[in-house]
Amino acid sequence: MDVRDELMEHVPRLRRYARALINNRELADDLVQDTLERALGHTGLFQPGTDLRAWLFTIMHNLFANQARKASARAVHVAVDDDSIAESELAVPSVQTRSLEMRDLDYALQRLPVEQREVVLLVGLEEMSYADVALALNIPIGTVMSRLSRGRERLRALMAGGQPGAKLQVVR
Repeated sequence: MDVRDELMEHVPRLRRYARALINNRELADDLVQDTLERALGHTGLFQPGTDLRAWLFTIMHNLFANQARKASARAVHVAVDDDSIAESELAVPSVQTRSLEMRDLDYALQRLPVEQREVVLLVGLEEMSYADVALALNIPIGTVMSRLSRGRERLRALMAGGQPGAKLQVVR
């Protein structure tokens, strides 16, 4: 099977991971598209016999990290107590289509530091091995294990409302 054909098999996994990572359907789909575009443009760099999924997640991770750096450099920061901005401008409409548990889990995942969230999602959601995650994120296996451990512990605390300032908000 050609590498290009194999890429299509991984699109659902890439999409699921991107949507959990970014929490914005349109931006996540853009990230998947950018990942596939980069992979198709660099198929010659893929080494046959290695894990294509890990290679794709490495590309996605690098694209996401680059986008996050660029976004934070040009982001407009607004003070919480800035009275010149109406509170209604900061409000985000609630979408009541998911179950409450999924909403709480999603909220808790977004509260994790990006480094922990990436590892938790790749191991828990994508069922990647520690070695594959280490390869995809270009970090040592020990770092994968420690980030996973800290991420899971923080996720448990967030879901239980046990960390200071970590109580989940009630959306009405």
